[in-house]
Amino acid sequence: MEIPRKSLFSVRHWTPSWRLPEFGTLVAFLLCSGLAFAFIRIGDEMAEGATRAFDEAILLALRNPLDRARPIGPQWLEIMMADVTALGGVTVLTLVTVLVVSYLLVTKRLANAALVAGSVIGGAILTNLLKNAFARPRPELVDHLVAVHSMSFPSGHAMGSAATFLTLGALLARTERKKVVRGYIFAVAGLLTLMVGFSRVFLGVHYPTDVLAGWTLGAAWALFCWMIARLLRPRDNETESS
Repeated sequence: MEIPRKSLFSVRHWTPSWRLPEFGTLVAFLLCSGLAFAFIRIGDEMAEGATRAFDEAILLALRNPLDRARPIGPQWLEIMMADVTALGGVTVLTLVTVLVVSYLLVTKRLANAALVAGSVIGGAILTNLLKNAFARPRPELVDHLVAVHSMSFPSGHAMGSAATFLTLGALLARTERKKVVRGYIFAVAGLLTLMVGFSRVFLGVHYPTDVLAGWTLGAAWALFCWMIARLLRPRDNETESS
């Protein structure tokens, strides 16, 4: 049987199929390890008090120097930040998770449903355990512009939004063939995560290092769940990069 000319010049034709998935998993493992290491370093520095000057400088830079109870910028910016921070709250993330998992169950995509549920629920449990372990109080340098009731490190909003949005972004990206579309999906997921984390510092309820720790740990957790799902279930034929 004659091989089509196009396939003779295709990278996929000359590359063993097992190498690409293994390479992707290796990159994910290295990135996950790097993010986890970054979280550990941030936690160590925070526990030793080495991040205090950095944290306080940024918190004060986001407040009116004449009145620390007021953030910089117009009133609408404060209102917008309060709306944005709700995207990483328990109510919104739980609602999004329930709706997505329900849809995946109805469409009989059980593995994907387990991935989303495991990533979000496991991330929430891990966050609470770490909050209690570090037991860092909330910032007292500036007024809190939204109500808070738990410990400060790491930021649950930052970690929860990273774990949820990045996991959903990875699943959605699998359904697209075009690299530009996949890039857009990940960019949106990353932007939402960054906005939620920044809003926590702007509103004075978290130190910057709380948010940095939440971002790194949330991204590492999402990657870890993705790798587990990849190892337990071979990549399906939904899409392949063009």
